[in-house]
Amino acid sequence: IGCMLLSGLAFAEDIRGQLVIVRPLTKQRVVLPTYEVRGVSLPKNAETGATAINEWERLVVYLEGNIPEATPLVRTVNQVGQRFEPEMVVVPVGSTVSFPNSDPIFHNVFSLSKIRTFDLGFYPAGQTRLVKFNKPGVVQVYCHLHPDMSAAILVVPNAWYARPDEHGAFSFSGVPPGNYQVVVWHKSAGFFRKQVTVSEGAPAKLSMELPIESSEPRQ
Repeated sequence: IGCMLLSGLAFAEDIRGQLVIVRPLTKQRVVLPTYEVRGVSLPKNAETGATAINEWERLVVYLEGNIPEATPLVRTVNQVGQRFEPEMVVVPVGSTVSFPNSDPIFHNVFSLSKIRTFDLGFYPAGQTRLVKFNKPGVVQVYCHLHPDMSAAILVVPNAWYARPDEHGAFSFSGVPPGNYQVVVWHKSAGFFRKQVTVSEGAPAKLSMELPIESSEPRQ
């Protein structure tokens, strides 16, 4: 995912940012070793381990302000291996997400999120359902039949959104001069915001430490 350039706009500038994670944002997942009894995996009474979490892969940065909406997209969240793939999707307002079922079993995709509530019903392998997202925000997606399945869809308000690199750096090109909020969303920790002013003649630079106190409840 990358930010898009608004062409034909005079005095457009850049925003260059740096994110710094001051402590982990995601609780480590405990993994129990297993053994099999007649093909069924059961936990062993042994020491537990924890999976490594790449926090940068769980972060999205975007702008809020008086700038035009982006061209809507069509993205796909597949149901395969009794999980959603990918588990995190970013789309601009007006975009559509397809939820194909690639498993040999039924699924029932639904969301109770205020941004977009839906229930796609039961459908088998080879079929898909489409959902359009007309409001910005986070939509948490689940399956009625498999409670361990979950995905998150972040609907952003315009074309300026990006994923930070492995060092936490990000940038936006072609931003019209003005005042904006740089919004950082983390899949587990929620929203963080910081004001930035873009002036003619020089790129705006900022850094953000995570986590910080957010003005919004975690989602």
